[in-house]
Amino acid sequence: MIVYHGSSDIVKSPDVLHSYRPLDFGKGFYLTTNREQAERWARRKADLNHRDVAYVNVYAMSEDTANLMVKTFAEDLLEWIDFVCDCRDGKTDYLAYDLIRGKVADDKVFRVVDLYHAGIWDKDRAIREIRVYPGYDQLALITQEAIDKLLVFKSADEV
Repeated sequence: MIVYHGSSDIVKSPDVLHSYRPLDFGKGFYLTTNREQAERWARRKADLNHRDVAYVNVYAMSEDTANLMVKTFAEDLLEWIDFVCDCRDGKTDYLAYDLIRGKVADDKVFRVVDLYHAGIWDKDRAIREIRVYPGYDQLALITQEAIDKLLVFKSADEV
């Protein structure tokens, strides 16, 4: 399977050490199967780092997850929304996994999650709102073992 990582850098040897804050699925190396999404992430990262160039790093990802702890969030977002809120609060339950797959909280979904997290919307309302946005995906490699086992760098394309 081909996966993408948007960055302001070419990342031939990904690691978990450069994950500086917990995101949707905690600290880890984030990828997507959607190239367009990776391009947006790359441009955003370049803007944040005041860089003139952005890159989409391309990897072959093995689907052999034997001996790895994998968490996959399917279409049911009930568990997903609580997991994302916990990770954003700094909780470390995500450390039980090597790989976490699921929806991505893009800018619009992020606002919905924030409204739910703040208690302004209940879970049912938040889930109804999230379902109307286009689906994106993300894969978070939480451990270096998962990165080393699953990823092979193929190329980096300037965007």
